Amino acid sequence: MSDVLRDPLRPDILELIESRDWTTLRDVLREQPAADIVELLDVISETEGLIVFRLLPRKLAEEVFDLLPVERQNALITHMTGEEARAILQQMTPDDRTALLEELPARVTRRLLALLPEGQRSAALALLNYPEDSVGRLMTTAYVRIRPEWTREQVLDHIRRWGADSETLTMLYVTDERGKLLDDIRLRQVILADPGTKISALMNYRFAALRADQDRETAVREFRKYDLYAMPVVDSENHLLGIVTHDDVLRVEQEEATEDFHRIGTVRPLGVRFNEASVWLLTRRRVAWLLALVAVNLISGAVIGRYEELIAANAVLAFFLPLLIDSGGNSGSQSATLVVRALATGDVELRDAGRLALREIGVALALGLTMAAAVFALGWWRGGASVAVIVALAMVATVLASSLIGLLLPFALSRLRADPATASAPLITSIADILGVFIYFTIAASLLK
Repeated sequence: MSDVLRDPLRPDILELIESRDWTTLRDVLREQPAADIVELLDVISETEGLIVFRLLPRKLAEEVFDLLPVERQNALITHMTGEEARAILQQMTPDDRTALLEELPARVTRRLLALLPEGQRSAALALLNYPEDSVGRLMTTAYVRIRPEWTREQVLDHIRRWGADSETLTMLYVTDERGKLLDDIRLRQVILADPGTKISALMNYRFAALRADQDRETAVREFRKYDLYAMPVVDSENHLLGIVTHDDVLRVEQEEATEDFHRIGTVRPLGVRFNEASVWLLTRRRVAWLLALVAVNLISGAVIGRYEELIAANAVLAFFLPLLIDSGGNSGSQSATLVVRALATGDVELRDAGRLALREIGVALALGLTMAAAVFALGWWRGGASVAVIVALAMVATVLASSLIGLLLPFALSRLRADPATASAPLITSIADILGVFIYFTIAASLLK
């Protein structure tokens, strides 16, 4: 980070803002990297941020805007004049512009679309018409398309003429006269080819492509599989519609990972950065699941109520109840966490559920027997041989049942086209609590009757 914005010198910048010394601030800011100015905008108010943004030279302002998170872009652009907004929107790549417009209120989106030239407005509307979270929303139409009959010189001339508007020149896309994708060619291949070489001589007709209607998580898996900088996007008839670049996929991967972490903690996705979330938003995102889990846990209380006489006659059983249900919840949460992550990364698929369940039985039995050996001695000490046997058997059965539920529930949710991350740790724990209570007292009632 630059010296001006690096702590403890950052307060100097803040003092210039507070003193409204805009002339000095403008001179200081124009010497800073865009990434450092983004950090500055994070620690000042929206009003001050708009003033600072307006002080930046146009090129630097465009770089800073591209680096801002979408929610901060929204806050800035909704307060800009029409001319300022038009300048920003026109320099944005189609995919970044789509990401911005889809997060804005409808009336603001309509106002901004009206500022765009006809061609850019049509492209923006076309991208916005794709389903939310689809590959179509990620793609950009700024790419270089070439023909197989062109020579090396024709391609280079074409790049000189149109390449400045392309988001990347790493890959060139070969299409026929109807726009169908035939191949993708690295620019390096063209540059190193002999003069006069036709593109058809460089083609092998082997390429990886995404479908515009696929879920954006598919793009993450495909990029990880093929290790490409950019991938073409086609329709059902293989017509080239656009491309997706690795920076958009990295953003999606981060957003999906954040969303999964939220769901694992039974928190609905916030939609904004955590440090900008209000008390009301955080409450609304958390309270629904907490109330649902309270309702689930009432079942545990009902099961315990059925065995009040057994507990009254054998009070020592209550001592082991928290230990058993916590062990079941922990083992189930471990299984669920491993499966949810494996499903998210594509390491496992629905067809693997049976094979993984058989393996999990072996793992759960090994874990259960190990933990049963530990509690057997404690049970013998606290309640004698009968209690030791009850606790040990209940431990094995609870860990086995909870582990299997933790493994299979994410698969079941995935088959129902729900987010597997919904099989979160608190939910698995609550289900394991009910199972643990039922198993424990059923075994105790059978052996102590």
